[in-house]
Amino acid sequence: MVCCIASTSNGALASSVGHLEDAEAFLDEHCSRCHNDERMSGNWTLSDVSMDDVTHGMNLDAWEAVLRVTQRGEMPPPSRPRPEERDLQGFVGWLQGSLDQYALNHPNPGRATLRRLNRSEYSNAVRDLLHLEIELTDQLPPDDSGYGFDNIADVLSVSPALMDRYMNVAGKVSRLAVGLGSSQPYTTTYQLPKDGSILNQGVPSYDERMSEYLPLDSRGGGVFNYFAPLDGEYEISGYLNANTNNEVDRLEENRVSLKVPLTAGPHKIGMTFRKTLALDERVQVWRNTTEEVPLPTEPPEALTLDFVVDGRRVGSTEVPSYYMSPRYAQKNFPRDVLEINVAGPYEVTGPGDTPSREKIFSCTPRFWPFNETYCAEKIIARLARQAFRRPVTDTDVDRLMAVYRQVEDRSGYEEGIAAAVQAILVSPSFLFLFESDPADAAPGYVHRISDLEYASRLALFLWSSLPDEELLTLAEKGRLREPSILREQVARMLKDERSLALEENFAGQWLYLRNLEFHRPDVKAFPEFDVPLRQAMKRESEMFFTSILRENASILDFIKSDYTFVNERLAEHYGIDGVQGPELRRVALTDNAMRGGLLGQASILTVTSYANHTSVVRRGHWVLANILAAPPPAAPPDIPALQPTSSTGKALTAREQMAMHSEDPACHSCHSRMDPIGLSLEKYDAIGRLRELDAGHPIDVSTAMPDGREFAGLHGLQDVLMDDRRQFAGAFIERLMTYALGRGLEASDQPHIRRVLRQAERNDYAVHDIILGILASEPFNYRMVPEHERHTASVP
Repeated sequence: MVCCIASTSNGALASSVGHLEDAEAFLDEHCSRCHNDERMSGNWTLSDVSMDDVTHGMNLDAWEAVLRVTQRGEMPPPSRPRPEERDLQGFVGWLQGSLDQYALNHPNPGRATLRRLNRSEYSNAVRDLLHLEIELTDQLPPDDSGYGFDNIADVLSVSPALMDRYMNVAGKVSRLAVGLGSSQPYTTTYQLPKDGSILNQGVPSYDERMSEYLPLDSRGGGVFNYFAPLDGEYEISGYLNANTNNEVDRLEENRVSLKVPLTAGPHKIGMTFRKTLALDERVQVWRNTTEEVPLPTEPPEALTLDFVVDGRRVGSTEVPSYYMSPRYAQKNFPRDVLEINVAGPYEVTGPGDTPSREKIFSCTPRFWPFNETYCAEKIIARLARQAFRRPVTDTDVDRLMAVYRQVEDRSGYEEGIAAAVQAILVSPSFLFLFESDPADAAPGYVHRISDLEYASRLALFLWSSLPDEELLTLAEKGRLREPSILREQVARMLKDERSLALEENFAGQWLYLRNLEFHRPDVKAFPEFDVPLRQAMKRESEMFFTSILRENASILDFIKSDYTFVNERLAEHYGIDGVQGPELRRVALTDNAMRGGLLGQASILTVTSYANHTSVVRRGHWVLANILAAPPPAAPPDIPALQPTSSTGKALTAREQMAMHSEDPACHSCHSRMDPIGLSLEKYDAIGRLRELDAGHPIDVSTAMPDGREFAGLHGLQDVLMDDRRQFAGAFIERLMTYALGRGLEASDQPHIRRVLRQAERNDYAVHDIILGILASEPFNYRMVPEHERHTASVP
C-alpha cells in the first residue's frame, strides 16, 4: 500500500520500500540499463539526478516525470522485465511521499505574474460593471494562448496598439452606457450563418426553426443581438437568396425592409418565414452544371416574411417563393434570408430607461449645481470599487473626478460621467489583476493573498468577470473563505448564468469546441454536413459539460454516460429515434446507440478528423493529451505521410495504413499508444456518423493497449479509461487548475493536484469537490513575492 503524506504533519511514510537505499536499488535494477550516459534512452540519464535531490528541492521536474511514467506503467516499458508489483508500488509510494512531504515543508504557490484581462474577461467585466449587454470580443484583437488556454498571464502582453484599441472601445461603451450613443443613423450588418454554395454545393436555406427567439411556427431566417443606442425609430432590412451559384448577390429586388420603434438597449432582431407552405423543392446535394440546372415550371407563390423583435412579430411582408435571376444556376432552394441589417436611430426621442443608466445614475442631482459634483463623486466611487475589485482610495477618486471635471466644464454633467467611466475602463486597476505584497517582503517570501484578491481570483475562475457585490461584501468582512460560506458561494455562482463562461472559455478550449467553427468537412464526401448540424454538435458538448457542472455530477460522466443532448437534426445523424424539433434536450441512451461520454459526441470526432477522412493519430493524440494528460512527443519533421493505397493500387483501410506506418521503429513507440485508441473509434466517420465499411472492407475495432489490455470499439475504450479513472481525474484537475490560476503548472504544483485528487476520490470525483479543492489549494490562496518587483495596494 502507498501512504501519501502531503496532508500529515509528522512525516511518517508507510511503504514497502521505505528507505533511500531501497529506492536507489530499484532504479539501478529497473532503469539504469537504458537511462545511462551511453544509451540515453528518452534523452535522459540517471546521472542527471541524485537520490537526495527531493530532500533539497532539486530536479523536481525530473522526479515528477519519473513518478508519472512509473505510476502509469509506461516505465519500465513492456519490452523489459516488469518489477514485482509490491516493489513497484513501494518505489512509487516512496517517491510520491517524498515529493509531497517536501511541498508540505516548503510552501511554493508558483510564479506570480501580473495578469491582464483577456478580451472575453474584459467584455464580461464591462457587462457586469455597467449592466450593458453588448459583445466586445470582436472589437478587440484575439489573445495569444499558452498551455491550452487564452487566459495565461505570461502570454497576455500589452502593446501601444492594444491600448489604443482599449481606449476606442472604452469610449464607445461608456457613451452607450450613459445614454449618449450616436444620434446619427448608422447600419449594423449581420450575415446569417449559411453553408453557401461551394462548388455549386451547400445549403443556403433551411426548412426548420432556426432559433429559440423566433416563433414556433417559423422556418429559416435567423436572429442576432442588436443594441439600440437611443429610443427612436429603426429600419430592419434584409436580403433574400436568389439561387445564384455563389449567393453573393445583394440585389434591390431581393431586399425587404420595415421601420419599427425600438427602445434603447439590447434587442433580439430577426427575420423568418412562416412554415405553412408545403415545400416540394428538394435541396441540392450534388453538383450541377449550368446546362443541367432544372428551371421552375410554375410561377412563384407569395410567402409571408416576418420581422421579429425580442421574439414577437412586429410586421410582415409578402415575397415571391423564388427569384429568377439572370445568373440562376442552382436547383430551386426554399426562399431564405441571407443578411439582416438594422439602420438607425431615426426620430430620436431620448436616451431611454436602460439597465446601464439605472446602474450608473444611482444618485440624481437636484436643485443646486453643487449636487452634480456630489452625485458624480458617489457614482464614480461606487463604480470604481467594483471595477478595481477593492475599496477605492481618495487618490483613486480624485484622479477620476479630475477627468470628470475637465469634460463637465465644457460639455455637461452626463458627458463628464461618460468620460470618467471611460477612464475607469482603461485604468490599469481594471485591466490588470493586481495583488499586493507585504511591505519590505523579500523576493521568494510566501504569503496569503487578501480576501478581496481571493474574490477576484474566484470570479475570474468561475465567471471570467468581476466579483459581484455579495462576493465583495463577504471578502471585506473576511468571511469568504470560511468553508461553509465558500461552498454556498460556489453553488450560487455555478447556478448563475455568468458561469456559462466556463462552458465557453474552459470547455471550449479543453475540448477544442472553438475549432469546430473553422473545421470544413469536404462537401463532396460529406454533403449532409451543414450549419445546423455543426451548431447542434457544438451545443451538445456545451450542454453536456454544463449539466455535469450544475448538477455536481461525477467527472467520470465525461468518459462514460447513459445520456446526451440532441435535437432532431443531431438525433437523425446519430440514428436515434423519437426526437423532433430544433431544440436540444437530454435523452437517455441505449447500449446499441454507440454514444455516451465525450468520445461518443460528433463534435469531438469531427475536430479530430481531417476534412475528408478520419485520423487514427489525431483521435489517439487527443485522448492522450486531453483525457489522460500523457501526450506523446512531437513527431519528427521528416515523418512520412500515410499511404492510402498499397503498391498494387489496392485501397487500404486505416488499420492497414497505420500498420505500414508503424513498421518504422522510430514511429512505433508513440503509435503503440495512440493507434489503439484511434482504431477503436474507426466506426465513426469524419463527421462522427456511424459506419461499417472503410475502403470497402468491414471495420475491425478490436485492439489492445501497450500493457496488453484488449478491448473493442467505443464501449471497450470507455472501459479502459474507466479503469484509468485516477489518471483521467488527475488530468482534468491539471487542466482546470491551469485555467483557474492563469498560468502553466510547475513541479511544485503536482503535490497539490494529488491532494485535490485524493479528496475528490472520496465522493466519486464530483465536480464541485474538485472546484472546491482547487479553491482551497495553496497555489490559489497564496502568492510568492516575485524577484524583481512588488505591487502595493495603491495602484493608479
